[in-house]
Amino acid sequence: MHEGTTSVSAGARIILASHNLKKLHELQRIMTAAVPGLAAESIVSSAGIELPDVVEDAVTFEGNALLKAHSAAAATGLLAVADDSGLAVDVLGGSPGIFSARWSGAHGDDEANNDLLLAQLSDVPDAHRAARFVCAAALVAPDGTEVVERGEMTGHLLRERHGEGGFGYDPLFRPDGQARTAAELSPEEKDAISHRGTAFRAIAKHVAPLLD
Repeated sequence: MHEGTTSVSAGARIILASHNLKKLHELQRIMTAAVPGLAAESIVSSAGIELPDVVEDAVTFEGNALLKAHSAAAATGLLAVADDSGLAVDVLGGSPGIFSARWSGAHGDDEANNDLLLAQLSDVPDAHRAARFVCAAALVAPDGTEVVERGEMTGHLLRERHGEGGFGYDPLFRPDGQARTAAELSPEEKDAISHRGTAFRAIAKHVAPLLD
C-alpha cells in the first residue's frame, strides 16, 4: 500500500468505487470469469472505506466514471474500477441519462424514479417507448494509467413493473430479443447482455497486464 493511502482489507487488489453491493457482485462475477486466477475476494467495494467525496460534475458517463476511478486509485493505491450508468429514453431526448439515479430528486430512490418515469411516459404509445441502458466503465491504475469502455443494452419500456431482481429501472425495461424484463432475468442471463456486462468484460481485458 502506498504511504498515505486509505486502509483497505488485506488481499484487496482492485477497488470498485461504489457502495452499491449489487454492482460489486456483478463486477466480481464478470472479472473472475474473465481474468484467470483472480479471486472474487480480491475485488472490494468502497463501502466502509473513507474515500474523498467526488463531485460528479462531468456531463458524460465517461467523464463521471473517470472522476470516481481516479479518486479511488489515488486514495487507496489500488487498481480502481468505477462506472457511471443510466437509462437513455429516446422520446425524452436521452434523459434521464447521467441523472438516472436521482431523476425524482433523491439519489437512489428506485421506486420514486420509476414512478416519475412512468408518469412522464403515460401518453407515449408503445411504438415510441424505445430506450437503452448505457454504462461507461473506467479502469485507473495508481500511476494514472486509464482505460474507459462503453456498453449499451437496447430495449423498450413497459407500462408497469415486472420482476423482483436487478435494481434501478430494470423492472420497466424489456431488452430487445427478450420476453422478460431485466428484473426477471437471472444474474448470469443479465450479465451476458447488459450494458455493465459488456463494459466490464471489455475492462477485464486490461486488468491482468496492469496487475502484473
